[in-house]
Formats: sequence, C-alpha cells, structure tokens
Amino acid sequence: MKLLGKSLHIANSGKLIARTTKTPSPGAIVFNSNKKKIGKVGYVFGPTAHPYVSIRLFRSANRDEIAKKCGEKLAEFFPPVDNDI
Repeated sequence: MKLLGKSLHIANSGKLIARTTKTPSPGAIVFNSNKKKIGKVGYVFGPTAHPYVSIRLFRSANRDEIAKKCGEKLAEFFPPVDNDI
C-alpha cells in the first residue's frame, strides 16, 4: 500500500474528495488510517502537481464516521495487473 493523500470532505454526490501529491490509478482500492477498505478511486481532477481525487465509497463504509475524520491520511492499493492480455 502507498500513501494516497488526505481526505477533505464528502461532496453532495456522496463521494469522498481527497488531495494528493501524485496521480493515482483509477479503480485503485482506498483504505483509511485503520487499514479498512472504504472505496475506489473514481475521478482525478485539478492541477497535476497536487490533484484532487473523487473516491466512490463502498456501501459498507460509514459515511458519518468518514465525514468526522476529514484530514485523515488515506492509502491506496493497486490491484494486480494481468499481463497475459
């Protein structure tokens, strides 16, 4: 797992917005600081030096708890790549 960045807020659409220093892979799994899966990377937008990331939260993720912990560090996990294609 690699550090993704910090959570900022939950948007009106229900997606978690985070700020990062690098561009993550779309579809990468996102974990909170307790190493619990909370969602997947959706869109990456904003400046290339410090982009924003829209994270689609899993249904099992507690949105209220995540909203209370804004500023929390997030990590990402890259799923294995199938090179047999």
